[in-house]
Amino acid sequence: METEFMLDDKNMIVMKLLHYFITEKNYNPIILQGVENEIWLENLNEDCKVVRIVSSYIHNDEQFNFDCFKTRRIVKKIKKKTFSFHMNVLSIFLDLGENVTTELNHNPHLLCVKIEKEEDFKKNDVITKNFPDLSNKLKYSEKGMELFVKITNDINKHNKEDATKIEKVFKAKFPMITYILIAMNIVLYFIPILFGQYTSLVNNFCVYGPFIRNGQYYRLLTGIFLHGNILHLLFNCYALYVIGPQLESFLGKAKFIIVYLFSGICGSLFSIIFGGNYASLGASGAIFGLMGSLLYFGYHYRVYLGNIMKSQIIPLIIFNLFLGFMIHGIDNFAHIGGLIGGAMITVGLGIQDKSSMFERVNGFIISAIFFLFLIYMAFIYAVK
Repeated sequence: METEFMLDDKNMIVMKLLHYFITEKNYNPIILQGVENEIWLENLNEDCKVVRIVSSYIHNDEQFNFDCFKTRRIVKKIKKKTFSFHMNVLSIFLDLGENVTTELNHNPHLLCVKIEKEEDFKKNDVITKNFPDLSNKLKYSEKGMELFVKITNDINKHNKEDATKIEKVFKAKFPMITYILIAMNIVLYFIPILFGQYTSLVNNFCVYGPFIRNGQYYRLLTGIFLHGNILHLLFNCYALYVIGPQLESFLGKAKFIIVYLFSGICGSLFSIIFGGNYASLGASGAIFGLMGSLLYFGYHYRVYLGNIMKSQIIPLIIFNLFLGFMIHGIDNFAHIGGLIGGAMITVGLGIQDKSSMFERVNGFIISAIFFLFLIYMAFIYAVK
């Protein structure tokens, strides 16, 4: 009797829809407490970010309106968790009673369709507009239990592949580049001090606008490896030790070092543009770039990192920027430049299994425009 129930028309439509949205459109199930007889799926890259498959019987307008109210409340929570400003939801009702007379699509962000049999998908304007291939994808050569087994196996295979990809991204890797950068900062601080050359090193390699404009361009890079005192060094090395291993693991070593160096140089350019003719040094611009990169990465994986972004990453960025404006002697312009540069170059480098080629190309174009703008402001506009 259990097999017959699973294979009735309504449950088979549910299985086919799950197969389509999970294996064809890369939607993922949303686990919700207290929700019965409905399945929630999300894909934040689609226009309809949430799809609901509702199999419970809705008898009249009162029940339908309550369902819409409940849906809006749940969606509001999902929007907060995923940092989404707008979220289109498609509710597919498989058992909507004749007594429901309320207009189904009065809310453009809460789309509702009534489906009684598979042929209804082809006739429904909402479905054909948002998922034009859905009706054709519901056709299978297999029947009955054979179809049920195929759909189940395909979904399990897809979920296993997704789990493998997620594990690969979040699996901790040895942060070799992070440790090398920390070692370089330490060596370039203590070794010159031991030989009495640190003042000379700072004077010759720190970020200083007039000398950079006179041709000493290397200072844009070398300045991010120098520090003013032991507390400055320890603070930046600790920040790099906390943030670096995570981002290096997420992005990979090559992308990580590109983000670090690009952010550091952008921070140096911001410093000489907006900070005036003052010497600047330190890795904090590059470290802020790592935070900007982590913010962009977290946005793409916000289903997994949403709470961490809200409770740790964003407050950390805001607090440090606020601290930079409140305490004299901190080059907050370098922080801002590094933060923007890190986020932009990460768009161009792309996030594994998330970024499209279109996004990456646009990211590189925006990064190039931003970088050229900084060069213009630093070397052409500033000397007029």
